Amino acid sequence: MAHPENGRKKSVDGTVVKVLKHRRDDRGMVLEEHRSRCVQQGEVHELVTTDQVDTPPGGRVDRVGFLGFAEIAGAGVLDRGDEVWVGRERIGTVLGWDACHFPNHYNILIACDPPRTGPDVGLEPGARIRFVPAAGHRAREEELGSLLATVGSPRDLRRLDHDALRVLAGEIRDLLVRKVPEKGGHLGSNLGVVELSLALHRVFESPRDQILWDIGHQTYAHKILTGRADRFDSLRRAGGLSGYPSQAESVHDLVENSHASTALSYADGLAKAHQLNGERDRKVVAVIGDGALTGGMAWEAVNSIAAAKDRPVVIVLNDNGRSPAPGTGRGTRLRGSPAYERFLEWGRIVAKRTPVPGGTLYEGLQGARQQLREVAVAQNPFEGLGLKYVGPVDGHDIPALEKALEQAREHGGPVLVHTVTVKGAGHTPAESDDPERYRARGSYAARARREAAAPVRTWTSVFSEELVAAGRRRRDVVAVTAGLMEQTGLAEFSRAFPERTFDMGVAEQHAVTSAAGLALGGLHPVVAMNAMSVNRAFDQALLDVALHRLPVTLVLDRAGVTGDDGASRNGVWDMSILQVVPGLRIAAPRDGRRLSELFREAVAADGPTAVRFPDGELDADLDAVDTVGGIDVLHRGDGEDVLIVAVGSMARTALDAAALLAGEGVGCTVVDPRWVKPVDPGLVPLAGRHRLVVTVEENELTGGVGSAVAQALRAAGVDTPLRKFGIAQEFLEHAERAEILRKLSITPSDIALQVSATLDRAGTGVRATAGRAA
Repeated sequence: MAHPENGRKKSVDGTVVKVLKHRRDDRGMVLEEHRSRCVQQGEVHELVTTDQVDTPPGGRVDRVGFLGFAEIAGAGVLDRGDEVWVGRERIGTVLGWDACHFPNHYNILIACDPPRTGPDVGLEPGARIRFVPAAGHRAREEELGSLLATVGSPRDLRRLDHDALRVLAGEIRDLLVRKVPEKGGHLGSNLGVVELSLALHRVFESPRDQILWDIGHQTYAHKILTGRADRFDSLRRAGGLSGYPSQAESVHDLVENSHASTALSYADGLAKAHQLNGERDRKVVAVIGDGALTGGMAWEAVNSIAAAKDRPVVIVLNDNGRSPAPGTGRGTRLRGSPAYERFLEWGRIVAKRTPVPGGTLYEGLQGARQQLREVAVAQNPFEGLGLKYVGPVDGHDIPALEKALEQAREHGGPVLVHTVTVKGAGHTPAESDDPERYRARGSYAARARREAAAPVRTWTSVFSEELVAAGRRRRDVVAVTAGLMEQTGLAEFSRAFPERTFDMGVAEQHAVTSAAGLALGGLHPVVAMNAMSVNRAFDQALLDVALHRLPVTLVLDRAGVTGDDGASRNGVWDMSILQVVPGLRIAAPRDGRRLSELFREAVAADGPTAVRFPDGELDADLDAVDTVGGIDVLHRGDGEDVLIVAVGSMARTALDAAALLAGEGVGCTVVDPRWVKPVDPGLVPLAGRHRLVVTVEENELTGGVGSAVAQALRAAGVDTPLRKFGIAQEFLEHAERAEILRKLSITPSDIALQVSATLDRAGTGVRATAGRAA
């Protein structure tokens, strides 16, 4: 039964369900035959304990401490010789075990040296135990920190005092600072919520109490505290930990939210469900902040939550004073004025120095809090909506956090706990004003290498240059974003034209309709957002912009497969979603030069437009060999067997596929339509001259460019077979972009192979039909 990687496997967590009865006699400690009950299933299991160590029943059992009945987390694997740890104490080694009928439950024989009984060791039902290869515990302590190595679940936190928690917070920060820069991810936001994560998991009993995180990128400490510290080497890697909450990883992750401003709506619904189901002892906690409260959806949820005075929802506002880039509005800026804070601090000092009256004085100051706040700052919007308000609380003071959260937990109705944190706390580079230290998508090591090398051009930098140039040419060009000034390339424009730059916070819907208002006022707004966020503003793009034929340009960066950020962070739906918007034109540039050209054309248009492009560095430009109408011809082969329609970033892939097909004697024409909506009329006669049409796009196939091309050909009476290559209708697991494209069979070799097979079938009289590669 030895583990195949014995000596190298990770430790296994367990929870004691029952400790076997035992007795002592003059022969030493003898374990009795015992009948243990699996409570969850009501099954009875009988075992003769001494069979485990080849000792006759009733005989002396050397060095045996006890036999425990335990549940092993995550279907872990035990090995004989594994060390058994309770907290920071090693209590023995595993001699053997047998399985219970209930999954992941085992009767485990443990040897102690010297022999000790269950009560002597402190092994009791509910105790958290860890099984570690003999050399593994020391290695784990060195990797994670001696205290963090003992934490396998939130339950373990409750045995620690506040001094130990401060040490643990330091070890968590150390792990984050070592692992996140190496793997890439969000460092600053996670460093800022370490103490908050500890306090939440000590006060609330996850997963029975349900903790939701908004935005989900600040859950690294939560993942560490819920048994995933050993897996942080796999962060944002295929098959490893996601950079966001993931239901597949843990029961402690409720929703896979990477979009902002959603958690409060989830919380509202969960609390209603618990109330209807009669589960009055369950709490729902929603942690919101880091700019998420600038989203209108969050305020809609706050209004609903506040209306139910008997429904227990705890809103934790993580107020770190900024969005991913400095935001707009007061949604995350509820701290009092300096005078107000100094006045309260004076009260605290007096209270400490004055034994009895001082305490009364401070209570009086707290009782006058509302009046003080009305004098020092504007009326708190949460209290105005009817929420009980607790705070502000120092978000790095664990005792203060626990006290505030306990008060909220016991209230019985909706409560907002306002915590004040420092984004990047404990790590100087992450506390600095460098925006990339707040939102690090790639590893810092890779970034350092790029910075040390010659400057490289990225898609975003080209757009940024063109936007500034457009602003200099035309006074009517204005820029709008939804909380991502730096990431979407608007920073330079905002410095050049601050009065013409508008950051709406994380509120895509508001941003697009506000842009519609700007256009109605005679301006040409450029709305920059991530491609995966445009679905949030679909209704506004459809009815507020397109219906009125307004000159608004949507610039969608990070289009296509973005890879390691997770399923909801891929920009693979935008062309399908926007395909149904009447009058909207969509451009998909293949390289930097085409991005410049198409953006200029978009800004010159008198109606709605969208320009979408991927993330990362630019390859060399791909110049056309010919043009047909508005279509660029990138390659003409010997013969007109296959017409490959390459959409944006897929141009180089299409050219490489054409080269492979040429080696098989297949003549390919590769074209780039540039504007993919509407379908260029010049594409129809081109398709009619070829045996097969192939579309290649980095977008979902359903409703994508391939579907639009197929529809246009059929409407024109052209029956040339068509194959579509793109994203299947599924959510993509996180991995490197190239790895995902290989799994989706969107590589030059895959395309060439399938096209060749289609031509072979067509040659025998079987007509190819549209499909995935379709």
